[in-house]
Amino acid sequence: MRRWLIVVLLVLIVAAVAAAVYYPRGGEETMPAMATVPIRRGDLVAEVSATGTLGPLVEVQVGSQVSGTLYRIHVDFNSRVQTGQLIAEIEPSLIAAAVAQAEANAKSAVAAREKAVVAVKDAQRKLDRLRKLSQERIISDTDLDAAQFAVEAAQAEERVQEATVGQRQAALEQARVDLAHTHIYAPIDGIVISRDVDVGQTVAASLQTPTLFVIAGDLSRMQIETEVDEAFIGRLAEGQPVTFTVFAYPERTFRGTLAQVRLNPTVEAGVVKYNCIIHVDNPDHALKPGMTATVAIEVERREGVLQVPNGALRFIPDPLPPETEDLRDRLGRDETILWLAGTDRLRPVIAKVGLVGEAATEVSGEAIAEGVAIAVPATRKDLRRERKRPGRLF
Repeated sequence: MRRWLIVVLLVLIVAAVAAAVYYPRGGEETMPAMATVPIRRGDLVAEVSATGTLGPLVEVQVGSQVSGTLYRIHVDFNSRVQTGQLIAEIEPSLIAAAVAQAEANAKSAVAAREKAVVAVKDAQRKLDRLRKLSQERIISDTDLDAAQFAVEAAQAEERVQEATVGQRQAALEQARVDLAHTHIYAPIDGIVISRDVDVGQTVAASLQTPTLFVIAGDLSRMQIETEVDEAFIGRLAEGQPVTFTVFAYPERTFRGTLAQVRLNPTVEAGVVKYNCIIHVDNPDHALKPGMTATVAIEVERREGVLQVPNGALRFIPDPLPPETEDLRDRLGRDETILWLAGTDRLRPVIAKVGLVGEAATEVSGEAIAEGVAIAVPATRKDLRRERKRPGRLF
């Protein structure tokens, strides 16, 4: 009895292994060796693909040149502003006190200058009197020299006080400018896309200018900044048409123009890339700053050319016919082997490769004609079409 159980178990194990091998796992089917597609004629476009970020053409970071506490903010996110519009105020009492002190210092300097002017006049009068006395031989030359020195010293002091007045006036103007900077105005017409401060927050401008707001210009015109690999940069030129999509509107295709290829390279993981700027019209304001754009830059277009799927250039039959080696020896530059699908077997022919697009490639040759069927690697669509019917194990 035990022997029969062992035999039954062995039979079941063999059946299970055979079923696992015969039936595709996870619902997958055995991939057919090839599929056929006709050579077609049409327009072919070569594109360079990249990803980039949308942003405004003009973007200004608005900061503060003075330190203090924000006590009024007149705009918020998405607020539209005009050039010269008051958007925020810094509490001005400390700076106003500095202005008052600077005014007092300036007045003191003016008074000191006037005193120096009077001292020069007094020293000059004394010198004039001593000169008369010196002509009458009443005083010595030493007294006359001392009077002359006093005049020159008074004149020098007058110049010092004049310079001090200038310094104090400059300090006063600086204080007044600082007081004016407590009012922050919009530098351009646009829309506030970022507000980084709140009322009551202290702004410290001693080390670097803090950013309070970011104002974008007219969002009906935007730009995309994208990085293009150095291998493709030689095919790019200003003015080339661009199409792109964004995740927010997968059903829409937007258009733009390559405006600039910047010469400053960046290196990422050993790959050299160049920054490219694409200008975009945004009349309905559907595009927003910061969106990720999948970009296709059109570098070349040809109309009415014979073309095959790119997979046809990679297809190799198995087993490989013996005449293939002779054809490979005859291949010239920009030539490849295509496999024409006949009634009973595949026939290799030499085709010249032209423009290479994203999904298709331009071909030409003696045996290349519109409608001729060629072999390509099978796809899952072909797999579903040619699904094999399960057989019986026993």
